[in-house]
Amino acid sequence: MEKDLKKMYRTVVSDHFPDRLSITFGDVTLEYRKKTWKITQNNGEIVEQGLRYGENPGQEAALYELVNGNLVLGECEFISPGMGLVSSLVEEDMIQAGKHPGKINLTDVDNGLNVLKFLMDKPTAVILKHNNPCGAASADSLARAFERAYRADRVAAFGGCVVLNRPVNKETAEVIANYYLEVVAAPEYEDGTVDILKKRRDLRIIRIKRIDRLAEYRTLRFVDFKSLIDGGIIVQQSPLCRVLTPDDFILPEVKHNGRVYRINRKPTDAEARDLLFGWFVEQGVTSNSVLYVKDECTVGIGTGEQDRVGVAEIAVFKAYQKYADALCFDRYGISYKELELAVRKGEKPKEMKQEIDEETVRAKGGLQGAVMVSDGFFPFRDGVDVGIREGVTAVIQPGGSVRDWEVIEACNEANVAMVFTGQRAFKH
Repeated sequence: MEKDLKKMYRTVVSDHFPDRLSITFGDVTLEYRKKTWKITQNNGEIVEQGLRYGENPGQEAALYELVNGNLVLGECEFISPGMGLVSSLVEEDMIQAGKHPGKINLTDVDNGLNVLKFLMDKPTAVILKHNNPCGAASADSLARAFERAYRADRVAAFGGCVVLNRPVNKETAEVIANYYLEVVAAPEYEDGTVDILKKRRDLRIIRIKRIDRLAEYRTLRFVDFKSLIDGGIIVQQSPLCRVLTPDDFILPEVKHNGRVYRINRKPTDAEARDLLFGWFVEQGVTSNSVLYVKDECTVGIGTGEQDRVGVAEIAVFKAYQKYADALCFDRYGISYKELELAVRKGEKPKEMKQEIDEETVRAKGGLQGAVMVSDGFFPFRDGVDVGIREGVTAVIQPGGSVRDWEVIEACNEANVAMVFTGQRAFKH
């Protein structure tokens, strides 16, 4: 049974989707071509196939590249052929195919690019798991950016996908090779780096040639399809982020019962930098979500919850857990969960865990001095109060709640800066 399960995850599923796909919008037809690749398997067999499988083994799936048709609806011109990123991959770009790429591998890369298109000014790494960022960081070097992103959530990053916005150099390759990842995607790989990365034979090493031009994609829309269980489809424009610089922030000012409520403090330059970084990462996080960011690195990411105060609390919980884990690994070379189990079994003294816990609480899980990012408005002050209690110094959120005045009041009481974006960032 165990062998069957392992084989299931390595089996490339043949698909029966057509080689060509056409979608007609009135008088305009978009033409798509199915992507297949000739890939040498670990057993030496050469297989020409598209995706390994869909979201789960046994699910047939196909990747299509837009090859013809320029769509304009109203005043919106959608992305044209020749701009392919993930969908234009060829064999040479799959420097090492590993177990053969599946749907989730490529959608993780795609969502990483979706975040990185806003973060091209500095070396930046985004690590994703199940199509959500679990760690993102910018730094003065690519290796440092990767290390910070990985340490933001070592547990979730295990077996994840890292997308980088600079060519991989030897320093970065050596750091990456220390960890178990499923995918590494970058614009290029310098001499000697691929040999370092190939030490993990199942690692998918992918080159995305247009990463250096990702900033061009900030203002390009694509057609976003959502398929329904009855066979229907919802079609929408992809979103555009209106906040690209601190000059785009809106300082909160609302009226309630005849009184004007204004935020007392503008963000400092450092806070504005982190607010902007967090808002860009937020573009790739499943809603409802709340993030905490410090020094251009995620501290805690809460994703996909049904209530805002709940996801703010979950992100705090994760920040504490990840801080304790990093502390434990640095000090004892094991994860926090391994230490917890060893203490429970009596194999290690409880004082070891107690020391980690106390230090984590004193540091508030690294949240002191962080900023708080919310993809939707706070319907009540209880959501923002969660971050304020942990020591956040600034908040970014869309605004637009009937109780914005209450949230402004909460921030002013704590001398916390806050800005509105005038736009929510839901992603489902």
